Parts: sequence; C-alpha cells; structure tokens
Amino acid sequence: MDLRHLSFRLLEVFMCVVQTGSISETARRLHLTQPTVSLQIKRLTETVGEQLFYTQHQRLMTTEAGLELFRTCLQVFEQFDDYQRYLKEIQGGERGHCRIAMVNTAQYILPKLLGPFSLEHPNVDMKVEIGNREQVLARFERAEDDLYVFSHPPSLEHALAGRFLQNPLVLLAPAHHPLAALSQVSLSDIVQYRFLLREPGSATRMLFDSALQSRGLVLSDSIQMASNEAIRVAVSAGMGIAVLSRHVIPAQDTTLKIIPIKDLELASHWYFIVRTDRHIAHAAKHFLRFAQMNLENYLDKTWVRNGLNELNQALSK
Repeated sequence: MDLRHLSFRLLEVFMCVVQTGSISETARRLHLTQPTVSLQIKRLTETVGEQLFYTQHQRLMTTEAGLELFRTCLQVFEQFDDYQRYLKEIQGGERGHCRIAMVNTAQYILPKLLGPFSLEHPNVDMKVEIGNREQVLARFERAEDDLYVFSHPPSLEHALAGRFLQNPLVLLAPAHHPLAALSQVSLSDIVQYRFLLREPGSATRMLFDSALQSRGLVLSDSIQMASNEAIRVAVSAGMGIAVLSRHVIPAQDTTLKIIPIKDLELASHWYFIVRTDRHIAHAAKHFLRFAQMNLENYLDKTWVRNGLNELNQALSK
C-alpha cells in the first residue's frame, strides 16, 4: 500500500460508507455526488490492493480487510481528535511551557502569583531562573525565556514592558543599632556607618549610588554581598546597615528596624518584560493575563501598580 495516495478526506469517505452501507447516503452526509464517492472508494481499493466491500442484499458489506482498515482509521482519527484538543489547550494557555527569568529580589514576590496560577493550570510547565541583574540581562540578550522580571528594564528596542508593582527601598538597621532609636534620619547622617551593599549593577545598588552622588556623599565603610538574603541576615546579626527592597523584609522580624530617610524616596517598579523578536509561548501570555486580573488578590495592594493591560493588548495582536 502506497501511503502517499492516502488522504484524510479519502479515509473519511471510506469510514462513512462502512457506517452507512450506502454510496448514496454517504454522498448525502458528506455533501458529495454519488460518482465522487464511488470514485473515492475505487481509488482507495486500488491503493490498498485488497477488496474492501462486497454487495449483499443491495447493501455494501465490509470485507475482512475493509474492517481492519476501518478499525485502523478509528484509531488514527481518535488520535487526531486528541491532538486537536491538545492544540486548543495549548492555544488557550492551559498546557505547554512558560519560561521566566527574574532578578534575585523578585523571588520574594513573584511566587505569590506563580503558586495560584500553577494550582489553576497544573498542565503548564513553569520553568523559573533566578539570578543577579547581570545574569538575567545575559539571558535577555540571548532571548532564552518567555518573560523577564526587572525593576529597571533593559533596552526595549526589541521588547515590551508592563509595570505591575512598586519596589520601595528602605534603610534597614539592627534593632539594637544607635540609628534604631531615631524616628527618621538624613542621608548625610548615615554615611559614617558600615553599609552592606549588593554588587555594582544591581538595581538597588544603582538607585542608592545615584542618591549618594546627587548629594556629593561617599560611604566611609562598606561590604559587598551577593544576595539580598545574605544582607538581611547580616544586618540582623549586627554586621552593618543596608538599603534593601521593602519586599525582602519579613513583617514580623523584630531583629530589624526600618528607619525613614527624610527628604528622600528611593523606589523603583517591577516590570514584566517580553521580547518582541521571539515566539512567546501561549502559556506565558496566559500567565500575563492571569497576573493582570489577580495582582491585587495575591500581592500587597499598597504597592500594586497594574500596567499590564497595554502589554497584554500588544501581545494579543
């Protein structure tokens, strides 16, 4: 049998003839002429090389070879029905893969959205990469992921951004530190103390350095650390003070004190970033729609800044 001569339409006609036992009824159901149906059956018979039907009491009966072909066709069409349902789930974002790369600080907030989404859509495979800004920027440049989360977006020449959460930075000191007794401080008051800092290039470090430079201030002592968590633990242990994202600090941690800095507001915003020069998985688009609808349900309403509508509209075109 030469499979090159088979087509789904040819097999569909054959299956209808088997089910109806009639050329005329098959023609009526499939909106074909009777000669067309007869010709299709003749072509299929020649392709298979075996008789598929015989006539008994003016009704077409199926031979043993025809019955086996019919059973094979049922399996094939059932498999393709399953595949069509699978495609609909993928296209609807209910199945498939979603790759997200986020900078370190985002790991304190994004799981609050990823968890509920995964519970509602268990067939979506979420792959999450976490790194410092330099590492995530490298992934962005290589277009390795569907979504990126930054507090300072990279170049958007080939990308779109949607803001979703404010990222306030606060001055953090140990509860027993001399600064902890003050209701507020000025930036010039604190440069004399040892600071625990993120690596150059991190969004937090860039904001803080910019604030110091704008006032002509220089830190007298500093130690660089690779993660927010390490800095938070070190501050709690009395190793120094730090400027960190408010989202990093546990609400019930009594070993730490947040001290307002007067006349200075350090804040950025979190953004979802999507490259426009690569294919974006349907599941990733579905997650962004989920995020737009549920930011205030799962994140602190105080900081939510929902700007995802424009991003989602652009991705739906």
